[in-house]
Amino acid sequence: MSEQRLSFGKLFWPSFLAVFVAGLVGMVFFFLVLGGIIGSFGDFEPEPLALQDKTVLHIKLEGVVADKSAQSLDPAALKVDRTTGLPELITGLEAAAKDRKIKGVFLEMKSPEMGMATAKELREALSSFKKTGKFVVAYLSGEQISYTDYYVSSVATDFFGLGGATFLWTGLHAESFFLKNLLDDLEIGVMVVRGKDNDFKSAVEPFFRTEMSDSSRVQMSALLQDMWRMSRNEIAQSRKLDTLELDSLANALAIRKLSHAQDFKLIDRVYYRHEVLAFLKKKVGLEQSSALRLQTFGKYIRDTFHDDQLLAKQQKHIAVILAEGDVVSEGEGLSAASIGKLLRSARTDSDVKAVVLRINSPGGSALASEEIWKEVALTAEKKPLYVSMGDFAASGGYYIATPAKKIFAQATTVTGSIGVFGVLPNAGNFLKNKIGVTTDEVRTHQHGGLSLFRPLSAEEYGFMQEEIDEVYDLFLKRVANGRKLTKTQVHCVARGRVWTGTSAKRHGLVDEIGGLSAAVAAAQKDAGCSYVVYYPKKEKSAIDQLIELVDEELENEQTKAQVQIPTELMLYYQKYAQIKKMSGIQMRLPFSFNIY
Repeated sequence: MSEQRLSFGKLFWPSFLAVFVAGLVGMVFFFLVLGGIIGSFGDFEPEPLALQDKTVLHIKLEGVVADKSAQSLDPAALKVDRTTGLPELITGLEAAAKDRKIKGVFLEMKSPEMGMATAKELREALSSFKKTGKFVVAYLSGEQISYTDYYVSSVATDFFGLGGATFLWTGLHAESFFLKNLLDDLEIGVMVVRGKDNDFKSAVEPFFRTEMSDSSRVQMSALLQDMWRMSRNEIAQSRKLDTLELDSLANALAIRKLSHAQDFKLIDRVYYRHEVLAFLKKKVGLEQSSALRLQTFGKYIRDTFHDDQLLAKQQKHIAVILAEGDVVSEGEGLSAASIGKLLRSARTDSDVKAVVLRINSPGGSALASEEIWKEVALTAEKKPLYVSMGDFAASGGYYIATPAKKIFAQATTVTGSIGVFGVLPNAGNFLKNKIGVTTDEVRTHQHGGLSLFRPLSAEEYGFMQEEIDEVYDLFLKRVANGRKLTKTQVHCVARGRVWTGTSAKRHGLVDEIGGLSAAVAAAQKDAGCSYVVYYPKKEKSAIDQLIELVDEELENEQTKAQVQIPTELMLYYQKYAQIKKMSGIQMRLPFSFNIY
């Protein structure tokens, strides 16, 4: 019997068409359901906020918590992708603290992603809210509870969680991946050049090592120990626990889920969500038969933050410029083009009396860092300029902070990393020995055409080292001038080493331990005005209003039945979701499942 073979076309085109049709069906399904939901709401226009007495502000955190907020609809996955802005959370909590109709906050943690400095700042905002006499009820309901989830929530007046949720109380952990063995197997060479004595600049170690260097291990251990002590002490204070006991529990791995956390008093009680809602009714003095008055944070902040920005911009104000992401010349992230434009606008605007540059960046391009530094320096010459550091203000992120009048960092901000490196791969042997491709070249001069397919000569490597050292020397100069230190003093705490905000303050790299609110308060006092405007300005789109409307309606238990997806449509969607995951020939169960 002859062997039968399936051609590429017979395999590819049916799979391609199946995926294409499934995607099309998914899009149609999404907009049909969305249209039905919108239709059930009536006219698509968010109503002005009108709070009732005994209202609870509902902050549901999921997705990403960062400096800049964003949300978008993903039709293919039938979900909303969210990034919650920390400035909006802080401003919203400040407004709610003064709002007599809001009795407290219901903080629902759905496994959001955030850095330790962001977590600390949010925790401080919740603590300030509590000091007004209002309550914070926190509920952990994700499949897996992270340390930052717990750390933020532990400040709550009442703290609950879903009993079966995984929660490992193990202390902090950092892990690095090393590529040397893989690169050796592929015969890809990597030439790494670091600034003079930049032995702590460990970002390049994965290319030529198989484990951490002693320098890298020292700085990472110090970083984690500082973060652990700070957060553990705050947790112990809020939960009235002993710090030694918390360390012992971590070493014993005694807490592996939230029911164990209740046993050791890390949370108050294990509750299902409906029990938390019943508790909230009792907390605000409502009968159990009455509807709980939950106000979604999205709509609340739209009316208390975005609209206020329009009013504030017409007054003398503080400009808070959000600089987040990798440092680049153009494009996404902390780009010289976009941040430069905002800084130029702020220093030429007579209504801007001071500037707060909020930096949340691990660094990036040295050239782009220098471009941004110049714009920051020019702005600082004309207006009082303060810097607030978020989760990271390292390397290029720290470089651009140096002209500031005063630098604020959180205790857990990863800062410093004053150092420079360059990486040049050599893929010549990989092409020749692994895939049979060779290269050849002609040139007019000895060093013409530095190539990715041959190693640098000793002379060329020396030139590259010289360039790197010059950039490092300029970095030292920028820090020394900005921080009123000598270059020798800076070099002692530089060499590429990262510090926590607490350690950075001790070494003179930052002035004050505090978050964005502290930096803004300093700028307000300096400038003598209270209005604050955040840049870049976030426009309210129709999609944002739609998402707020859906959130608002789904929060109301009385409308859930009106927007329930019909069973028939749900069956079609389930089939679509199954097909969407298929690629090529399948050998699968007649059902699918996800593990988080």
